[in-house]
Amino acid sequence: MPTLNEEGVIAKVIGDALRCGAPWEPEIVVVDSSSDSTPEIAESLGARVIRQEPRGHGLALRAAMLAAGGDVIVTSDCDDTYPMECIPGFMDLIEKEGYDAVSGCRMHAGNRSMPLANKVGNRSFAALVRLLYGIETHDVSTGMHAVRRNVVRSISWESNYSFPAEIIIKTVRAGYRWREMDIPYRERVGEVTLNRWRSGKAYIRFIVGGRFGFNLQGKVI
Repeated sequence: MPTLNEEGVIAKVIGDALRCGAPWEPEIVVVDSSSDSTPEIAESLGARVIRQEPRGHGLALRAAMLAAGGDVIVTSDCDDTYPMECIPGFMDLIEKEGYDAVSGCRMHAGNRSMPLANKVGNRSFAALVRLLYGIETHDVSTGMHAVRRNVVRSISWESNYSFPAEIIIKTVRAGYRWREMDIPYRERVGEVTLNRWRSGKAYIRFIVGGRFGFNLQGKVI
């Protein structure tokens, strides 16, 4: 989990993750850039906290994934929008059906919590990925994924604000088995910290540039 000033909800999210992941003895890894008491609360609940200067959501998420020690890594934002109760469903698809990665899809008829501007942007980015890569995805900006650790370690990651799309695109292009699973999506708790304009540009640059080969390897996008 990447965290930025989530002191009002961090305890609930970690508690839900521990409860729903209990059969797999979960390790909670938090990469934190907060100025409030988020890291102290997380540590008090047994989370491993890695502190870094604010550098962007994707870089924080990547750091957490690379630091995790489990065989399957589940990602989530820490604003209580993502459903920890879906962790068993993700794990079933990986353990029982043999998928290497599963992404949570919020873009379904039952989702009424996402702002309209976000929905339009997300649907547009997903349509671009379907058109340019032939990947049947409908949500490339989701923050909830389950990925085998060997997949995370085998791919060279390069993006920041478009990192969720990179997870999907590079996992599929590397030949791993991937699929989406519909998940509910809740109203965010706390202040919105995402810059939509900067994030939107990053998604378009990564999706289009990656397809036609003009993203430089190692460049943070």
